[in-house]
Amino acid sequence: MTNNTAVKQAPRKVVSLDKRKAHAGWLFVLPFVIGFIAIYLPVILDSLKYSFCSLKIIPGGGYELTFVGFENYQKALFEDPSFVQILIAGLKQLVLDVPAIVIFSLFMAVLLNGKILGRAAFRAIFFIPVILSTGIISNIDAANTLNEYMGSAAGIDDGSGSSTVTQIVSLTDVSWLFSSMQVGTELLTYAIQLVNNIFNIINRSGVQMLIFLAALQSISPAIYESCSIDGATVWETFWKITIPMVSPMILVNAIYTLIDSFTSESNTIMSYIDSVYNQPGGNVLSTAMSWIYFLIVILAVAVVAAILSAYIFYQKRD
Repeated sequence: MTNNTAVKQAPRKVVSLDKRKAHAGWLFVLPFVIGFIAIYLPVILDSLKYSFCSLKIIPGGGYELTFVGFENYQKALFEDPSFVQILIAGLKQLVLDVPAIVIFSLFMAVLLNGKILGRAAFRAIFFIPVILSTGIISNIDAANTLNEYMGSAAGIDDGSGSSTVTQIVSLTDVSWLFSSMQVGTELLTYAIQLVNNIFNIINRSGVQMLIFLAALQSISPAIYESCSIDGATVWETFWKITIPMVSPMILVNAIYTLIDSFTSESNTIMSYIDSVYNQPGGNVLSTAMSWIYFLIVILAVAVVAAILSAYIFYQKRD
């Protein structure tokens, strides 16, 4: 007797390509997640605990923690004579550096993306500072040894008893140049700081330039061809095609530059916190300063991301 009843098979579960990619992504970041939970998270929690305590070294080894609430934070903000001043000065310097680095790297990426002779060599030249910013070269640059020598009495003197080698232009020079234009003193000061800080700007623009280059090369040439056929000028094409298409990378580079500036070895705030830690009894106070600085970093990143996200254009791909 034959059984004509068809055996029902369980339906196969089909996993979409996006879900498979998501699973593969989690697999790649799993070592970092495990390392963060097992190694970094306990250290972060201990650091947060120390910032709310006072520490007393016990003779013979060990230490004793006493909860003091926000006392360390109060000392850092209201009793320390230098922390707030250095913090404000560092934030002002970031307001100067971050836009300059992003704009300069975008400008150089647009130039190096064109068909010019030896552009591969130029790309390598602009990326060399990124390679040299590690190891002994980074330590020499962080120590600012060359500038200290040139700015000392051993440097080149201008006849007035002080060296001006490290300053490319002064306020007097720029004021004379723009004497016939209605330009405010604040703008002149900003321009002077940019020119005098040009080495640092170029030195920190290599990674951003490569990111912008990758974004520029991902733009379809057909878009530029259609703009040319419609009679659009190069200026119009740049503002209405290039800038919107690379705007996601502007956000990426702005956040990257911001975090890189906050965590660089030459950062005056981090150097000051490190000096406080090495002072007697300054371990818990420097911990509180670090958490204040960390919260400011998170707030600055959130503000920059919120402002730039309103102007980001994301191309829809069907």
